[in-house]
Parts: sequence; structure tokens; C-alpha cells
Amino acid sequence: MRNNSAQSRGFTLIELLIVIALLGALAVGLLATIDPFEQLKKGRDTATRNTVSEFYNASLRYYSTKGGFPWGTTGMSTTSVDAMATSINLLMDAGELKQNFMNLAGTGNLAKIFVTSQGAEDLHVCFKPESKGFQVDLNTIYDQTGGSGASCGSGTSVCYYCIQ
Repeated sequence: MRNNSAQSRGFTLIELLIVIALLGALAVGLLATIDPFEQLKKGRDTATRNTVSEFYNASLRYYSTKGGFPWGTTGMSTTSVDAMATSINLLMDAGELKQNFMNLAGTGNLAKIFVTSQGAEDLHVCFKPESKGFQVDLNTIYDQTGGSGASCGSGTSVCYYCIQ
């Protein structure tokens, strides 16, 4: 015979709500640990660092084959890369940069990269990192010109990641 008692074989509404609340709390904790906005900043910084390296290496290759930088051997005060269209075109024409370098890097990203050259064989290419990981990197100890940022790490100074 079958027992028709009031017992059921499913979960109650309260049990389901408790499980859903626990899963939600775990998801919030996981998101706080991963910090997706920091990951986006780190990705942008990595792309900018790659662009800095590409421009720096192209400029050095140009210097070694032509005997001077595209902007000349007298030096150049700190300039953002997006304002260096003539120099970039010379680097592209010499085959040191890809033909679509400006489109690939984006003018917004190029505006964040600064170049300083004090003359022959002196080149500093810098950018200000957004992510915490890049801000504590060993190369993030310079000012915008690539000079020694004496107060970097103090929290009051803006420090740049430079390749020189």
C-alpha cells in the first residue's frame, strides 16, 4: 500500500532562496577578487607598453641605418607620439614601422606616449600606467621626460613607465 503522507520529495522555497543567496554572495566575492576593471586597465597598459617598445625599437633601427633619428640629431623636447606624424611617416617609409601603425595603435593611445631625445643616441619613450600592477613595476620610476622621478612611490608624484 501506498502511504499518502504530507512528505514531499522536492526542496522548499526557503531552501532554494538560501542556496541562491549563498551563490550570489560567492559570485560577488569572486568579482571583488578578480576586479575586472583592473584587468581592463592592465590590458590597456600592456598594449601601450607594446606600442612604446615598437616605437622605441623602430627609432633605434632607423638611427642605426640612417645615422640619426627621424626628427634629427639635435634632440627634441618631450612630445606626444600623436604629434609626430612626420617622424612616424619616415619610420614607416623606411620599413621600421608597419604601414598602418597609427591606425593599429590609435591616436588616443599615441597621445599617452611621450618621446624625449636629448640628441644623438639619447631616446626616452614613456607612458603613465593606469593599472596598479604597472604602477609598481620597476620601470615606473621616471618623470614624463624619462628623467629620474625622485619622489616616485611617495603617492604625491606621477610616475611614468619608460624605455630608454
